[in-house]
Amino acid sequence: MKTKSDITILAIESSCDETAAAVVKNGRTVLSNVIASQIDIHTLYGGVVPEIASRKHMEQINQVVDKAMADAGVAFDAIDAIAVTYGPGLVGALLVGVAFAKALAYAKNKPLVGVHHIEGHISANYIENADLEPPFMCLVVSGGHTHLVAVNDYGKYEIIGRTRDDAAGEAFDKVARAVGLGYPGGPKIDKLAKEGNPDAIEFPRAKVEGAPFDFSFSGLKSAVLNYINGCEMKHMEFNRADVVASFQKSVTDSLVTRAIAAAKEKGMNKLALAGGVAANSALKAAVEEACKENDIRYYKISPVYCTDNAAMIGVAGYYEYINGVSDDLSLNAIPNLKIGERK
Repeated sequence: MKTKSDITILAIESSCDETAAAVVKNGRTVLSNVIASQIDIHTLYGGVVPEIASRKHMEQINQVVDKAMADAGVAFDAIDAIAVTYGPGLVGALLVGVAFAKALAYAKNKPLVGVHHIEGHISANYIENADLEPPFMCLVVSGGHTHLVAVNDYGKYEIIGRTRDDAAGEAFDKVARAVGLGYPGGPKIDKLAKEGNPDAIEFPRAKVEGAPFDFSFSGLKSAVLNYINGCEMKHMEFNRADVVASFQKSVTDSLVTRAIAAAKEKGMNKLALAGGVAANSALKAAVEEACKENDIRYYKISPVYCTDNAAMIGVAGYYEYINGVSDDLSLNAIPNLKIGERK
């Protein structure tokens, strides 16, 4: 284990459509966190176009890293290691960040630490919760992932449950498209749902036989589409706010009941959220209420650390680094990298 009193990590994240860089000290203090978003570009196409995302990363990464260093007010001499997301994600997008980090590590003679994107999302909870330490249960909900993860120690993860089909965030995007809200679906559904009745329509809460902590959202997505199509075939108008509010409640109920049950099963009295959907106001409120009812400590996270950012990669990279983990220049992008797996 490293023993230097202060460890400063430069982190790079480019797994999807945000080009991000951050400087993090001692795994808890964010000195800078710069994010260049591509949402406006991909909105034109109704979703992320991988080739466009990769090109934009190449255009922006130099400036983003320079700004992160400038905002932090540190020189490269003060950087102890460079952390970078190497999976999972879009392979072209990942390659831009990995190649840049490797070149920088070589040029500046700094250790290189590859970080798992989802482990980064989980680690984001350490930034604003000084008292949070493992073990705890984490509900990871994003556009590409829905996992229940037992965080047994720093860098030690156990998957308790996962989606068998669509991720929750993917279902949000598809339902948003179906009701004409467009991309990105999550924030737009969250906003419109506040105007609707979440009990107006009874959508299903799927259960996976023999796997009580696993999720399934494809049936729910189909139920929403069938409801909309049925109304259109009968020339009946439907209330979009009621549809999305009822859909959101179904997703939230499925997520929260399993998260609480998993925490109890593992004997953990701490629960955290992670991932882009963790910014959803209905989900946060439901988790907070359920935790109070079950005497579980709920750790809150700000929206900026829910969506993709490099600060979370710096935090995860810090704990890897102090535990002696580093990578050589053969580090490659792994688009389907599993939690807890290192290659």
